[in-house]
Amino acid sequence: MKIEEYISSLPPSIISGQEVELLDRPLREIFRFANLKQGDVFYHLGCGTGQSLTIAAKEFGARAIGIDNDIDKISKIEKDSKITARCEDIINSDLSDATVILFWFSDEGVIKKMYEKFSNLKSGCKVITIFDPLPGTIPNKVSFPYLLHQAPFIKAKNLKDQIKAVFETECIDFTTAWEHAERYTNAVGSPDAGNDRFLTILQTMMIWINARNLELTCTKEIPAPVKAYMGILENFFNIEVKHLLE
Repeated sequence: MKIEEYISSLPPSIISGQEVELLDRPLREIFRFANLKQGDVFYHLGCGTGQSLTIAAKEFGARAIGIDNDIDKISKIEKDSKITARCEDIINSDLSDATVILFWFSDEGVIKKMYEKFSNLKSGCKVITIFDPLPGTIPNKVSFPYLLHQAPFIKAKNLKDQIKAVFETECIDFTTAWEHAERYTNAVGSPDAGNDRFLTILQTMMIWINARNLELTCTKEIPAPVKAYMGILENFFNIEVKHLLE
């Protein structure tokens, strides 16, 4: 099957990331990356059960506010004077006092609406995304897969410049694609997950193919490792990606 068919066969909650919660280690990495500290007002949009709020408040000294539209998850959050949880739609939320925001969504409609909202954030507010930058922007700081955008945002000239900034390189070869895919898998995966290798292979192929279609790969030829992993995906997992090459 083509990769589009495979993705469409997955549960919607997996595709949207609704049921995926970051573990403590990547949360701490993100907070150190953002230089979260006492005096900051931290917002986690789509906070789930709120572990990020506990770490932000108790370990980094920030005032932590979580927003999620799932009342069951919100009700499980342990609240105190430094931790607030609100059950509401993030699109309608007041973020005016935010100094650091964690935003990890894959729904393009939500991303577009939130980007418009983020454009009104106060100067200096940091928005952290994972893997993908905010639309049409150049991140101020990168520690892949974590990206930091600081208001007012830096506009990207084009998609090529944006990708170069995210991957911090002028061209993407197989090794670069693999290393970045592995960083992403390590950041969002579970330590005991049995499918991390598969996810890394799949993500590597998508990074390299997208770069190739934008003429950002280091060579025009398809490298031997890319051909090999395309074959593995097709022969062992029945997932075909070669048709994506333009």
